[in-house]
Amino acid sequence: LVLLLAINSQHRQTINCTMKALRDRILKDGKCYPGGILKVDKFINHQMDPNLMKRICVEFIRRYASTEINKIITIEASGIAPAIMMGFLLDLPVVFAKKKPSTMADMLSTTVFSFTKQREYHVVISKEYLREGDKVLFVDDFLAYGNAAKGIIDLCKQAGAELVGMGFIIEKAFQHGREVIEQAGVRCESLAIIESLENCEIKLKED
Repeated sequence: LVLLLAINSQHRQTINCTMKALRDRILKDGKCYPGGILKVDKFINHQMDPNLMKRICVEFIRRYASTEINKIITIEASGIAPAIMMGFLLDLPVVFAKKKPSTMADMLSTTVFSFTKQREYHVVISKEYLREGDKVLFVDDFLAYGNAAKGIIDLCKQAGAELVGMGFIIEKAFQHGREVIEQAGVRCESLAIIESLENCEIKLKED
């Protein structure tokens, strides 16, 4: 029992260190702009920190350890890096939904509104790569209003695939995207939650 408690304590310390490292980087290198915009392009979605990304994906894997998954899914472009890292660690295929018009002959299609660019995109996935019976985990860099999540939920329904969960590196809680996901009956996990960006000050939710 003492050994188990020691192992669990060490595991919790590892988790806490990972989440602290992510929060520290957000506070140090994140840039806030008016309109609820947070840029983390120094370490997540333009220039990337591979070591931090690996730790992030290990934490996602821990959270979904008891869930059956046979495919990782994301949406271009910022979700591709964590999706590839998770696919590598889990030895699973990775599929990304494409925002641009495609020459695919047989595809699933939906519409996603981009908060950042204030426009709608047609998003597609080949029917060959998202099929009935698939158990997929979606990962992305940000959860804001949940627009990309709605698109992925729709694509999975069209395919007859089971969306077992959604994982986000950063969630902007004040934009309520989690509600969209949970109302659809899908599990949602976020590693760092932003409570507010008022006055361009980053306020993180504490554990």
